[in-house]
Amino acid sequence: MSENFFFWLGFSILLVHEMDAVRLKEWRILPVLAQLDDQRGFALFTLAHVPIYTLLLMGLSSEIVADGKGTLMLGLDWFMIVHAGLHFLLRNLPRNEFKTVFSWLLIGGAAGAGGIDALLYYVTTVHS
Repeated sequence: MSENFFFWLGFSILLVHEMDAVRLKEWRILPVLAQLDDQRGFALFTLAHVPIYTLLLMGLSSEIVADGKGTLMLGLDWFMIVHAGLHFLLRNLPRNEFKTVFSWLLIGGAAGAGGIDALLYYVTTVHS
């Protein structure tokens, strides 16, 4: 198994969650985008992911070339955990559509995989 298997699993699940977020109109619960109609909210929410994905993929590819776990990977592990916490805290907002087991498996799956990856990193790096 790859040294970073749980990172890549969590990152992949997070990307699938973002697909689910478009389906569930996540922009409706985000402070600025919630003020927009659905057509504009969808467009801005979706387009905002282009530079985010570009920067993440460029950063991750440079870490892979450097042959090790970089701060971006570890930061994303923590983001997956915090992201799940935010979804949990916002779960009762009236316009929050993340109610299905499927959506929560994606949110929790990314957090779980990110948590395992971070734990493995700390166990193998800090305590070795």
